[in-house]
Amino acid sequence: MGMTDQAGNPPMLIAGLCGSLRPRSYTRSAIEVALRGARDVGAQTHLIDLRDYDLVFCSGDDKAYPEGVFRLRRDVQRANGIIIGTPEYHGGVSGVLKNALDLMGFKEFEGKMLGLIGVSGGRMGAVNALDSLRTIGRALHAWVLPQQVSIPEGWRMFDTDGNVKDDELAERLENIGREVARFAYLHNSAMAQEFLRAWENAPQNPGGED
Repeated sequence: MGMTDQAGNPPMLIAGLCGSLRPRSYTRSAIEVALRGARDVGAQTHLIDLRDYDLVFCSGDDKAYPEGVFRLRRDVQRANGIIIGTPEYHGGVSGVLKNALDLMGFKEFEGKMLGLIGVSGGRMGAVNALDSLRTIGRALHAWVLPQQVSIPEGWRMFDTDGNVKDDELAERLENIGREVARFAYLHNSAMAQEFLRAWENAPQNPGGED
């Protein structure tokens, strides 16, 4: 079933934001599986690989930023839903992902659906990193899916080609993509848009015109 409405509006665009720079990243592989789930229900998808952007550390000075920062903002802003994936480093999100999120703000995330994926090299999974992302999503006024995927011992879960070895894990990842796409479609219906405008305008935005 395609994610178009009776008015013939285009499909939802779901972006995957990868918080790992490793060439053979398990996080990137996990996001690609989730994006496959989004495509299964008719969404268009786009993998945002932070290696492709000329990013600098966040300083709060837009005039000092290279074009890659603004291209990243545009790519995230045009997405209807976003799947964020991170490896867990020292009990938190990766530094490159946190910096990328700091370079963005409400314009990129407010009112959008977020799905979360975390990958860990250890047995405990990426729960701490996912909790941090959930807090960031709330701070940016995004709608974060209740379900998330925490992958322990990522080196066990993927083969050398990046394929998921475990069928149950693959299904959970695909379901994240499907749910982000489905809820993004519902949030972009006329009735939902009216509600979201009222919701977003009710409280004063504490972040200002970020």
